Amino acid sequence: MTKLSKRVVDAAEVRDSDYVVWDDDLPGFGLRVFASGKRSYVLQYRSAGRSRRYTIGLHGVWTPERARQEAKVQLGRVAKGDNPAEERQLDHNAITVKELCGLYLTDLKAGLILGKGGRPKKATTMSTDTGRIERHIVPLIGTRRVKDLTKADINKVLKDIMAGATRVSVKTKKLHGRSVVTGGAGTATRTVGLLGGILTYAVEAGIIERNPAHGLRKPKDNVRTRRLSEEEYRTLGTMLRKAAADEKYATTVEIIRQIALTGCRRSEIITLMWSEVDTDTSCLRLVESKEGASIRPVGLPVIEYLESRREDRIGSYVFPGSRLEDGAFGGFANHWEQLFKHSLLSDVTPHVLRHSFASIANDLGFTEVTIAALIGHAKGSVTSKYIHSLDTALVMAADTISGYIQGLLDGAAFKQTAYALNRTSRRAALDRFIAQATVSGEVDSEKLAA
Repeated sequence: MTKLSKRVVDAAEVRDSDYVVWDDDLPGFGLRVFASGKRSYVLQYRSAGRSRRYTIGLHGVWTPERARQEAKVQLGRVAKGDNPAEERQLDHNAITVKELCGLYLTDLKAGLILGKGGRPKKATTMSTDTGRIERHIVPLIGTRRVKDLTKADINKVLKDIMAGATRVSVKTKKLHGRSVVTGGAGTATRTVGLLGGILTYAVEAGIIERNPAHGLRKPKDNVRTRRLSEEEYRTLGTMLRKAAADEKYATTVEIIRQIALTGCRRSEIITLMWSEVDTDTSCLRLVESKEGASIRPVGLPVIEYLESRREDRIGSYVFPGSRLEDGAFGGFANHWEQLFKHSLLSDVTPHVLRHSFASIANDLGFTEVTIAALIGHAKGSVTSKYIHSLDTALVMAADTISGYIQGLLDGAAFKQTAYALNRTSRRAALDRFIAQATVSGEVDSEKLAA
């Protein structure tokens, strides 16, 4: 009988081809002798009706005694229904985070990754996701196997981005374009949020059983709570009047004012098309926003501005670009940085204007649902084809809020201006509603006026 021992292993001769010396004392346990002279311990067993071979390890690293003990452990697992060889193969083939991100992006571009409201993500969101993957996720953990990730690993990604470990400045495909990646708490929070979504995708695909990003504590993005005070609105108004004197910034100044007066997202105003402007019913009928198609009631100051601008319209966009034949304005981001960088409002972003609009609305006593409808949040979105009597309150609310903000931007006395604008805007909105309702035959104008 042959029992594998150090003496037997050392004495095994090298042949022209590989062969196995089997141990008679422990069935399935053997020594594989390679033509190169190397020797390794193996275990042969059957699983699901098939013969499988499991490599324990090289002789030298493993002694015959330790290899024998490992063979017994694995045979015990086989007896319980496990398949060590298959598990090792799966382990070797486990995909990396970079490979997972590649699968995610492929499905993302195919419209198979759904965002808010169960809709495919927009092109702008896809671009942002791609940037966060390429600039942060892949450089930090791209080579790690997805199955090995722990909550501690995800937390380290968060801290590294916050500390600026992925800070970089790279040239983009655009002419003279550069992408400056700075990191920080906000970037870290949003990137780890995306990573959590990618890992959920991996769970749903059966790649991993649980998401290690679940339950991770992330810092709050401070920019989301920043709002303008009354004095800061006046400061902004002064800045915009000075900037408007330079023709270079004229369009940017107008866009900033409309963001402030509507509470719309930056992209919604920059890419606003004349086909989306409905001055008759005082609203913007956005074909595509972050929440999908959206109707936004807007106030008198906005309607009057759009009506005056319509007379000199060029192309399809309210704010056309100068280079493209029929494209949207493209210099906003650079102009914003130039205008705000060294100002008293250097920490203000376009989103702060949106948040400030909602905060002013709250200060004036409007309800959360009304505010949500005005700024296009899903929970308060206006989805009816036409704004009728039910939505007149929204139009009047938009009149009041935008008139109030316009007064602050123009530097008017606060109390008197706010009171006058409140009365004027509500009366004007009601007059418009009466006229529209009478023409459509929905109500009797005399009864409504009474």
